[in-house]
Amino acid sequence: MNVRNNQKHTRLGVELVRKLSEEWKRIFTVQDARKSASSCGIANGYVVESLHHLSNTGWIVRLKKGLYIISSSFPGMTPIHEFEIAMALVHPAAISHWSAMHFHGMTEQIPQRVYVTTTQAIVVSRSAKRLKKSQRSSSREINGVIYEFVRIKPERFFGAKDYWVGEAKVTITNPERTLIDGLVAPKYFGDWPEVYSAFESQFSKLDLDKMVDYSIRLGAAVAKRLGWIFEKLGVADSILQRLEDVPIKGYRVLDPTGPRKGPCNKRWMIQENFPGKVVR
Repeated sequence: MNVRNNQKHTRLGVELVRKLSEEWKRIFTVQDARKSASSCGIANGYVVESLHHLSNTGWIVRLKKGLYIISSSFPGMTPIHEFEIAMALVHPAAISHWSAMHFHGMTEQIPQRVYVTTTQAIVVSRSAKRLKKSQRSSSREINGVIYEFVRIKPERFFGAKDYWVGEAKVTITNPERTLIDGLVAPKYFGDWPEVYSAFESQFSKLDLDKMVDYSIRLGAAVAKRLGWIFEKLGVADSILQRLEDVPIKGYRVLDPTGPRKGPCNKRWMIQENFPGKVVR
């Protein structure tokens, strides 16, 4: 009897997953499953148990409480893009830092994790392995992919727009905000020289006034770092003046993750602490 019940439950569960896939609910909630369950012969009271059984058999993956994705092992199912999964894990969210830089074609280096900016704390299921947690970031491993969530204050969540990635619309920081983030936390881009290299290669495509506005909103230190880079790249004095006029007390390091050593640039109140010669 138990074997027959299990077979029946498996068959009905597979029908539920197929129904969700047909409705384009590749990432779905318990509420989504309840809406589709009746047409598959699954009683409302059995939906949660059915999802648990489907998770154990590998047809679906639990991301966090009440949220699932259909596994790519399910017949006819194509893998769900990592960016789409990231958008479902937390709200608001934007693909950012090294992931955004690679998406915009500003680096040939492929990041080994997906970087996501959010204003919220991250909560995922126990099946999603927690790798690290700090005040500013936390990492999770889901289906072999590492997601690095960078938490910021709500007033700093700007400079992102929707882009199509495959068949999904995903929020990603725009090129200008992406590079400005490199002046805040270059460790999420590989290192500071990688950020500077992207500035050099993308310079002619960037909205410089927008970058000035972004940097000022993110603080004086960021504005001064941007001014230092813009001067090296030959930006017009009218733009440089806006950055030079930003008040600041004391010198700030060019690379916020580097040691406090190196020559001081009085115009920008920047201590040039980059490793080796990265500026040509």
